[in-house]
Amino acid sequence: MVLALIFGGLIFLMLTGMPVAFSFLFINAILGYILWGGAPGLQLLINNIFESVTIFTLLPIPLFILMGEVMYHSGLVVHLLDSIDKWLGRLPGRLGLLAVIGGALLSCLTGASMGSTAMLGSTLVPEMEKRGYKKPMSLGPILGSGGLAIMIPPSSLAVLLGAIGEISIGKLLIAIIIPGLIMATLYAGYIIGRCWLQPGIAPAYEVSPSTFGEKIINLVKYVLPMGFIVFLVIGVIIIGIATPTEAAATGTFGTFMTAAAYGRLNWAMLKKSIQNAFALTVIIFMIIVGATGFSQTLAFTGATQGMVDFTLNLPLSPIMIIIVMQIVLIFLGMFMGQVPIMLITLPIFMPVIYALKFDPVWFGIIFLINMEMALTSPPFGLSLFVMKSVAPKDTTMEEIYKAAFPFLLCDAIAMGLIIAFPVLALWLPSLMRAGG
Repeated sequence: MVLALIFGGLIFLMLTGMPVAFSFLFINAILGYILWGGAPGLQLLINNIFESVTIFTLLPIPLFILMGEVMYHSGLVVHLLDSIDKWLGRLPGRLGLLAVIGGALLSCLTGASMGSTAMLGSTLVPEMEKRGYKKPMSLGPILGSGGLAIMIPPSSLAVLLGAIGEISIGKLLIAIIIPGLIMATLYAGYIIGRCWLQPGIAPAYEVSPSTFGEKIINLVKYVLPMGFIVFLVIGVIIIGIATPTEAAATGTFGTFMTAAAYGRLNWAMLKKSIQNAFALTVIIFMIIVGATGFSQTLAFTGATQGMVDFTLNLPLSPIMIIIVMQIVLIFLGMFMGQVPIMLITLPIFMPVIYALKFDPVWFGIIFLINMEMALTSPPFGLSLFVMKSVAPKDTTMEEIYKAAFPFLLCDAIAMGLIIAFPVLALWLPSLMRAGG
């Protein structure tokens, strides 16, 4: 009954248009006052809120956001995409493959899903349309690959998941690499296969010739420096010489140095990047504050333990409970954003995961794949609307929905593989040294 009242209040506040973070804070304040003895309860809530955001492990969030903002506003990614394009030759669905490869690389450099979708959509879709690509092949690959930012570090959503779900952030950031690459491979396989079966969906066209020497020069000039930034974020964690927070700092420093080396580090770019990073960081920290209070309120009322006992007594095997959780998340993803889903479900799901003795990192990876699907799930996936804003004016939402569907199936296959073979998610974290 308490759980029903809490969620009923949350849904009512969200329907009034109140921001998600403030909806949770409002409910927390009311319940804290009623359940914890009035003013002392509110003081306890404030103390818990303060402690939830003054922890060292949250520092990667603003650093990763700043890193992505500098990468975008400096224009470094444009040269990166041009360099990759020269190596693809006349492969079927060449520009679709460029979207997938570009999306994976942008994910390593920015960690921003909707930003990747917007950038790839605004730069590649017009070119695809000009080359005669049909909507499923001009829109779909970008919708799919834009979401890879969740599944390849640096992923701010993975850090947020670790903070809310109390999962090792370092292990989570490393564990998402192989699942992210599996998803990118599935996307590429689908693109090549469909273009081979239906050549008219992505017509071949003449490619401006480039000598091998030109390709090597572009590779060294524009791709290798980005590879060094990736090493500063991921490599230093794997080899154990940096924590996730230190890796976020080294990656951000490397991004600034790279922008300076290309002559793109100027005051206007720096000001815009820092302003945007501050704004996003405040929003995310408000979300963490709301989530922490919400989890504590649920635990205090006994609602969390009640849900755990109810779940454990279901006539289902543990793995079937995991699958039911994913079905619930897929349904919520059709109508809600990623952060509200995390805030509502993690305080209930994580105690069940620990009670069933599943690896929390493994579950975190499955959860993140589901959140990636939420971005492109009709009817209200956020990336669908980002794509609508950058696609040609004659593009309909129905065409965007249809283009997204095959890539949602690829995500579902990847999720099934991780559920069936946990080693795909847990092998890399097992190689980490103590420093990571």
